[in-house]
Amino acid sequence: MAGAFILTSTAFKEGGSIPSKFTCDAGQQHPSPALAWNDAPANAKSFVLIMHDPDAPMPGGFTHWVLFDMPASTKSLPEGFQPGSVGVSGNSGFRRAGYGGPCPPSGSHHYHFILSALDVPTLGIQAGATKADVEKAMEGHVVGKAELIGLYQRQPKH
Repeated sequence: MAGAFILTSTAFKEGGSIPSKFTCDAGQQHPSPALAWNDAPANAKSFVLIMHDPDAPMPGGFTHWVLFDMPASTKSLPEGFQPGSVGVSGNSGFRRAGYGGPCPPSGSHHYHFILSALDVPTLGIQAGATKADVEKAMEGHVVGKAELIGLYQRQPKH
């Protein structure tokens, strides 16, 4: 058995605080944090990344990032990842493609970066698909999951 399928970031540690430069507090053009993974299942043919905030004050939480159909050869995403460079971008809760950083209205929120390894090279769905669309298309194809959780709480403005 290979080692555990692990997702990491150079920006923050598991359970640690996400730096404000990756959040709405940095302004409109905040970058995504760098992500890297290793020890993916040998039978993985593609990856899906979903960033989700289950603490958001709305039913089901809030989705910040949806990226699917990343080739199995992909091992990382650089800081400031741009839609279209790898994989296919779905739409986040912001109703647009690409990363949308944490912007909690109050309190500390948990942001789950969930990387799923799939046994198919593509999901057969279109760009702009929602988290629900992607999760439905993934059913029966997940061969491994890695998760990284970061925390963020907005600082009061003085």
